[in-house]
Amino acid sequence: MRGRRAGGGADRAGGALSILLHTHMPYVEGFGTWPFGEEWLWEAMATCYLPLLDLLDGGAPLTVSLTPVLCDQFEVPEIGTRFTRFVEEVRRHTHEEDARGLRAGGYEQLAQELERSLADYRSAAQRLADRGGDMLAALAPHAQWTSSATHAVLPLLASDSGLRAQAQTGIDAHRARFGQSWAGGFWLPECAHAPWVEPVLEDAGVRACCVELTSRFGLGAAEHLRPLHSAAGITLVPIDRQTISLVWSDGGYPANGAYRDYHHHTIHHHNPWANDGSAYDHHSALALARAHAADFVSATRMRLLAAREQAAAPLPLGGLAVCALDTELLGHWWYEGLAWLAAVVEECERQGLPLLRLDEALEICEPLEVDTEQWGQSSWGSGGDLSTWSGPAVADLAFGQRAAELRLLRAGALGEQRAALRQLMAMQSSDWAFMLSREQAAVYARERFEAHSAAFEGALAAGAAAEETGLRNLASHADPRLLTLC
Repeated sequence: MRGRRAGGGADRAGGALSILLHTHMPYVEGFGTWPFGEEWLWEAMATCYLPLLDLLDGGAPLTVSLTPVLCDQFEVPEIGTRFTRFVEEVRRHTHEEDARGLRAGGYEQLAQELERSLADYRSAAQRLADRGGDMLAALAPHAQWTSSATHAVLPLLASDSGLRAQAQTGIDAHRARFGQSWAGGFWLPECAHAPWVEPVLEDAGVRACCVELTSRFGLGAAEHLRPLHSAAGITLVPIDRQTISLVWSDGGYPANGAYRDYHHHTIHHHNPWANDGSAYDHHSALALARAHAADFVSATRMRLLAAREQAAAPLPLGGLAVCALDTELLGHWWYEGLAWLAAVVEECERQGLPLLRLDEALEICEPLEVDTEQWGQSSWGSGGDLSTWSGPAVADLAFGQRAAELRLLRAGALGEQRAALRQLMAMQSSDWAFMLSREQAAVYARERFEAHSAAFEGALAAGAAAEETGLRNLASHADPRLLTLC
């Protein structure tokens, strides 16, 4: 990905912006329904993934990272039919029932908002039908970056062999699904980086990763706007917390009182209220999203200008601000987020801020050579470290994953342990620890981890005879031959 230096025209443009959408869902297909389970997948499809396709198909220069574990679920036969059934048999019924209840209670404006929002789900179902009912094929033209097989926190793995299995399985799955055009972009789950993961990733073909270095350089430092090149041969792209915080922080745009309140819901978890407690006004919220998009682009331009003035050396491209967001924030958690994103694309053009796909930016942006050998661990979790996934509340998960990995490596006949490897990868998902640490669906997370742990024990004992049917399509590209003792 290292290429020519940016020309003068790029510098005169005053820097550039890249927006990376990290698209991920824990494997919930077939593992529970309401309130925790595969309904999360259907909701994300309806409120986020399918509406986002309109923007992507229209040519918006956004960078999309698709995790293999999400694609595993999209690859399940009849996934489109099941989603459509969810919309027509579940969401239609719950919206109509809640609207009747609100209207009977004298809340006509709230009832009308629920009737309006039902159209979102039906529109999503139509979007999928228009694309042949194939979610994976619809996303394929936009699948640029991949990740590890089951979104494991890579620095917490016990061995290079386990790291190799997670990384290579994810890359193999991406290539099998989307072809050989992958340029080497690899999303580090939770932005979790440590220097010792780099050589294994480089051997697997990884060329670029995003990293969170706020704890190292400080919030707002110019160093966050320059790609770095490590001795292992990987380009490390700092995400810019100052830019991200405009959107993703306690005081970010989604907290504004006029936006739809995700947490205030009806009996069936629909959301006709605004953050300020009033009845939600969709038109006013969309107007605010456009204003916030203009503010975001203006603030990013000012951020780049200030960084150029403080930088010790010229910044390539005049500075590259990378705004990395969980895709599901947009449309799902922040209902107006996709309208904001579409307006950001327009505002970049209007205000003259180049919006570049990250792979394209790295081709023209010479990185700074750095020695990461003495760097510690970092992530975009609480405190910028790994404690969200290894602290006291979840230490048993971290140690349990590592112990299981080492036991599998010691078991012998590694090439025959596919079921055990897949169960191990299910245990290694970062999502279980995250949910427990944040006390979000904690009971479900604990049950999932413990069930996969027990299934791992059974698969390890059974060896090649172990059945894999209970895993659904999870880690479907896992290859136990990746596991070696050296």
